Amino acid sequence: MQNAATAAQMKELDRIAIEERGIPSLDLMEAAAKAVAEEVLALLPRHPAATACVYGQVDGGAPACEQPTVQRDKVCTAVFCGPGNNGGDGVAAARLLIEKGVEVRAFLVGDRAKMTPDERAMEEKLTAVGGRLEPFAPDDKEQRDWIERCEAAVDAVFGVGLSRPVAGVFLEAIQLMNRLRGPFCKIVSCDVPSGVNADTGEIMGEAVRADVTVSFTCAKPGLYLGEGGPCAGRVEVASIGIPAQLIREQIANQPSAVAVLDRGKYILPKRKATAHKGEFGRVLILAGSEGYTGAPALAASAAVRSGAGLVFLGVPREIYPIVAVKCEEAMPFPLGSYEGVLEKAQSCDAVLIGPGLGRAPETEQLVLNLLRDLDRPVVLDADGINALSGHIDVLDGRTAPTVLTPHDGEFQRLTGCALPIRDRLRAACDFAKAHRCVLVLKGHGTITANQNGRAYLNGTGNPGMAKGGSGDVLAGLLVSLLGQRQLGGDPAELAALGVYYHGQAGDRCAERLGEYGMTPSDMVAELPLVLKEHVNQF
Repeated sequence: MQNAATAAQMKELDRIAIEERGIPSLDLMEAAAKAVAEEVLALLPRHPAATACVYGQVDGGAPACEQPTVQRDKVCTAVFCGPGNNGGDGVAAARLLIEKGVEVRAFLVGDRAKMTPDERAMEEKLTAVGGRLEPFAPDDKEQRDWIERCEAAVDAVFGVGLSRPVAGVFLEAIQLMNRLRGPFCKIVSCDVPSGVNADTGEIMGEAVRADVTVSFTCAKPGLYLGEGGPCAGRVEVASIGIPAQLIREQIANQPSAVAVLDRGKYILPKRKATAHKGEFGRVLILAGSEGYTGAPALAASAAVRSGAGLVFLGVPREIYPIVAVKCEEAMPFPLGSYEGVLEKAQSCDAVLIGPGLGRAPETEQLVLNLLRDLDRPVVLDADGINALSGHIDVLDGRTAPTVLTPHDGEFQRLTGCALPIRDRLRAACDFAKAHRCVLVLKGHGTITANQNGRAYLNGTGNPGMAKGGSGDVLAGLLVSLLGQRQLGGDPAELAALGVYYHGQAGDRCAERLGEYGMTPSDMVAELPLVLKEHVNQF
């Protein structure tokens, strides 16, 4: 897991590192610039420098695009620098690229009088190697023509401190970089794409759409949330010399720490050779209604495919024949008396309530009664969440773990908040703490928050998952993990891992089938392959 830090946390972390630990700020800036320069070099198509920059054809073959052929002796990169320390990172990166044989022009966006001392120091080093920090002049035709022929651009205009909409020359620089971006020009942003709120992912008027964002020391929440996620492109977190112990003290070990699950393996225990099905959890799913027979089947299939030993599926009697035909491994049964349902639920290790359940008054009463009487972990999804609207006291009265999985619309109905939710991370954490539950707020960069204020941001998934049924697959996966006692751990961490695995299954589907044609059933089929990658083999 990657640590994530807000703008305020990063400001304090930098202060402690520089003022109390004696780490020179220029050393931190140099390390940040090195990480950016390395990423640019990896993206440039012809480095080390070749003989020509050919746009119209490739190696003398067929035309690659409609742009005219442009002869150049070196690969070319434009570096856009603001007057703050983020701009200093860009100036230093420009120097490092020049030293690697790249043709670089660095442009100061904004007022030279506002340049920080560190950026001025980096400008002196840039001048010493033959570079220059020249004013950004969007009306200068020669400058614009040169920029438009670049193969890469570095966005170092704003750092994490941006809090108001961009305007003026800053907006013009962002718009120019976005026009540049394409198959022949890649954009690398320093720390956060300029125009993105580092804490919330909100777009402050307009933002750079980067191919890669190199985030320093810790990831920033805004790189995964809202529109900030698509703007960030691929996120790489670079260590720049702040001690790991200091990061743990100030960020990772705080009760309200935020972590990102993006890439990597999160190990599941290897199963004992002598194990039997009862050791891997008994889960009950209460789902479905007339017109919604696919939801219970998808949830049950996901639970089976993610390792639950026994999966019971309770559905209304009128749809039981239809659902029963869809199930092979799960065990469906028609719902009867409340006492019978409660007894069945109490015999299980975890219960999922809600997918496709409907909003009939008697159904909502069933949900509320179960939440009051059941002392087992519950995953509450879809209409299970809707049943809580106006009855939040029922959630507050529970002592066993409760995981809620709303999308923004369901969260709005539950809380009365305004849409769109401007700060989804804070909203999720505040709700989880206030109601002593685990909240999985679904969407781009799904947030999993626990009752202590800790949160997890998800870095997997794609737009192909935006189809009816995807949430049912997630709910079935979550109840399966929650019911497998041998997994242990905090319910919020298990839920966050479930979200991560769910997104990975979606990513595998997108790679294999494409985002248009992939289905939730395809995701269920990919779940075993995803989980296999995370099992401890020893």
